[in-house]
Amino acid sequence: MDIESLQTARLTLCPMRAEHAPALHAVFGDPEAMRFFGETHTDLAQTERWVAGTLAAPPERCREYVLLEDGEAIGKAGLWDVPELGFFLRRDRWGQGLMREALRALIPHLFATLPLDHIRADVDPRNAASLALLHQLGFVETHRASRTIQIAGEWADSVYLELERSNVGG
Repeated sequence: MDIESLQTARLTLCPMRAEHAPALHAVFGDPEAMRFFGETHTDLAQTERWVAGTLAAPPERCREYVLLEDGEAIGKAGLWDVPELGFFLRRDRWGQGLMREALRALIPHLFATLPLDHIRADVDPRNAASLALLHQLGFVETHRASRTIQIAGEWADSVYLELERSNVGG
């Protein structure tokens, strides 16, 4: 199945490809950018393995898009384990509304192309920016849990949110 690219005012969201690994490593290798996402990659080979694993997953289980700004990969967004949403952005692009722009295009597309009744997100409660963004997009909190993931030796809690298909415009 071919997965098409999406266009927004400032971004192109294209299906992830192996050649995106070096640019994505700028995020995976940044401890501050990875603080709430996962383990920091210490070398490019780790990012290449992550991308290869993502590409090996069937498209009905994993739909990852790379965010391109002027042709340069600056982040990623998508469903990494349907219906679980995951996203990150290079730190020098934070606070510019780029992820909001990307997700406003991507979420309706995912609902239109996959048999989903909802999309779920799992967010560290200290990640105020991601929580605010998801609330702006219509996600609602369903529950919380303690000590759900260990990142860089530190246990983190989770806020679980969902967006129902019926709450998505377009």
